[in-house]
Amino acid sequence: MESTQQYKLKVPGMHCAGCIRTVEAALKRVPGTARVRVDYLRKEATVEGVASLERWLKELQTVGYPAQVISEGGP
Repeated sequence: MESTQQYKLKVPGMHCAGCIRTVEAALKRVPGTARVRVDYLRKEATVEGVASLERWLKELQTVGYPAQVISEGGP
């Protein structure tokens, strides 16, 4: 059984509501994603699930929002 992980990601390219929707949709598209929260003011996204960190980062890169990991751990 895969364990759920949580990652906080810095997503510096967000500058409007459309950006937030794009980031949320990209992260939710990844199979194994359980929850996504985006904090526009901090330019951060928190993602939880059993998907790999690499898959979430790749999906953000694909839609034009390169991200860096701020923290990781369990839920």
